[in-house]
Amino acid sequence: MTLISDLTRYYRLLRERAINDSHSGNASAREGEHLWITPTGACADTLQSWQLVRCALSDDACVNASSDLALHRAVYRRNSKARAVLHAHGSFAVALTMNADEYVPADLEGELYFPRVPVLDLKYSDYFEKSPERVGEALAECPVAIVRGHGMYAWGVDLDQAYKWICSLELSATIQYRALRSGTL
Repeated sequence: MTLISDLTRYYRLLRERAINDSHSGNASAREGEHLWITPTGACADTLQSWQLVRCALSDDACVNASSDLALHRAVYRRNSKARAVLHAHGSFAVALTMNADEYVPADLEGELYFPRVPVLDLKYSDYFEKSPERVGEALAECPVAIVRGHGMYAWGVDLDQAYKWICSLELSATIQYRALRSGTL
């Protein structure tokens, strides 16, 4: 498999696992001084590898790239180990953190992987202006971060690791939500 086919596959997996809806989230993978990123408005169900957009890590303009391009660039600049960034809208993680400053997983796996997940409060009106710095800073300290009322971001040394973090975070939130609803937590 090639990097761009893997990127397409992992973006589609986020949809297949119901962590994103058909047109939400985005994904990128770093390749040297460039990155491949999903196009703005991408549909995970139908995205083809040839539709991915190749952009420089610099602030050069990049036509049709995800509206989160600046955020992805910020993560790669702040973290030299990062080779992949995934953004998803996991409903349980978002729901559990609507009024929180951090998320602390209640399950063993979640606590093992990320004992504390920062929850960033970003006004929707200035999200695209402020999110690159805030999310980039948070992901320099933790493999995952949540933007309150919006979604979660994860970085990895490769796409598989970033996918693992996103899935693990959403599973932890699902377990915690169900435990709270059943009265066992």
